[in-house]
Amino acid sequence: MPPRRGAPERGSPGGPPTRINDAIRVDKVRLIDAEQENRGVVSITEAQEIANTAGLDLVEVAPQARPPVVRIMDYGKWRYEQEQKAKQARRHQSTITIKEIKFRPKIDPHDYETKKGHVVRFLKNGDKVKVTIMFRGRELIRPERGEAILLRLADELEELAMVESKPNLDGRNMVMMLSPTRDAATVGKDEPAEDADPDADPDPDNNGAVD
Repeated sequence: MPPRRGAPERGSPGGPPTRINDAIRVDKVRLIDAEQENRGVVSITEAQEIANTAGLDLVEVAPQARPPVVRIMDYGKWRYEQEQKAKQARRHQSTITIKEIKFRPKIDPHDYETKKGHVVRFLKNGDKVKVTIMFRGRELIRPERGEAILLRLADELEELAMVESKPNLDGRNMVMMLSPTRDAATVGKDEPAEDADPDADPDPDNNGAVD
């Protein structure tokens, strides 16, 4: 059977280039055959002849070893299976969305509860929430008022949220980042958030922010 040829280097999914067949240019290799048996150290010529007889590829799996370790396999089939696994993994990856809720330091109790309801909804949906206190004019001389609102919110939502970044003053805004806990989706599942409007959605033109 004629020898199977390989490009000098072929990329493997998610890893460095992989040398196969006649692209493996060393004198000696440690051979793992198609039945996963360790054949020990053999010449590259002998290893390639065994692979050719089986109608399979000789694949370098540990180029950093001395001598390099090679394995006999159907490289095309293996590469296809690896690509399918990578696609499946990407399909199941959850997309993290960051929502934003904006408060004022003098927010009234009803507005506070409504906005807290939005935060609860976002967290239960698996989204991170950027909570922003917007200061205007002389309000900035009392930043502790904004910080108190953020810390109160974090305390009230401790079962749903972890504080990813503590309140931090950035220009005229104070920002805190919340991320959902592992069990956020199930906490209080049968109890709707107090005073929250279940039909209220963020302004789609405001990048998920709720004023």
